[in-house]
Amino acid sequence: MDIDLIFRIAAIGILVSVLNSLLTKSGRDEQAMMTTLAGLVVVLLMVVKEIAKLFDTIKALFKF
Repeated sequence: MDIDLIFRIAAIGILVSVLNSLLTKSGRDEQAMMTTLAGLVVVLLMVVKEIAKLFDTIKALFKF
């Protein structure tokens, strides 16, 4: 796991929070919530991909 992953997650978090703030102040609360959910899904997919790599590494280590 690289530090690059942490920076990407932080960048997505900052972008989503700015978009959420802008959309909420303009009265588009539903779109703000959907933007937040989309950001969460993107980050979760990134983390799941890294967890899959971890499990593959563990499998290769124990040769299952």
